[in-house]
Amino acid sequence: MATIILNHPLIDHKLTIMRNKETGTKEFRQNLDEIAMLMAYEVTKSLPLQNIEIETPICSMTGKKLVRPIVLVPILRAGLGLVDGFKTMIPTAKVGHIGMSRNEETLQPEEYYAKFPSCLKEADVIVLDPMLATGGSACAAITNIKKRGAKNIKFACLVAAPEGIQVIETEHPDVDLIVGALDEKLNDKGYIVPGLGDAGDRLFGTD
Repeated sequence: MATIILNHPLIDHKLTIMRNKETGTKEFRQNLDEIAMLMAYEVTKSLPLQNIEIETPICSMTGKKLVRPIVLVPILRAGLGLVDGFKTMIPTAKVGHIGMSRNEETLQPEEYYAKFPSCLKEADVIVLDPMLATGGSACAAITNIKKRGAKNIKFACLVAAPEGIQVIETEHPDVDLIVGALDEKLNDKGYIVPGLGDAGDRLFGTD
């Protein structure tokens, strides 16, 4: 499958506002919402279509409709910040949720919450998370979604480190990866450089 780095002028402009440490919660959330709408357009470009016969006010014609339902799956909690923008562009999309946390003994990501629509097996599933750092939580989330029967999966994130991209490409080569911006690296604490800080904290105003 494909890894796509969007490098879109509007995304870059809005992302710069989000990166600024002086940007407050309201402005951070608003720009994330707007970027999500721009990303939704790009993420859905390759979705399959089928022909459908309809009547316009003028004549009969062969139109197009999506083959499969769409399910958005934000990784809690920061992934919630991308949902509204995607839902604005895809109002018929259903929404599942998956929560991942690090086990302090094994240091491995573990699922602590999951709830999905019944159509997961037949759907185009778009997993959402603003940040892709080490890739550990994202990989574990995708693995768990696959175990529940999902076959057509895309992963969309705003900012990614090369290390995280490589992990996804290695562990889940069948998953399309759509990235708003590719950053430089991870630092010794596992934070993306230059990054934008903790997306969840900045989104929800927590410390």
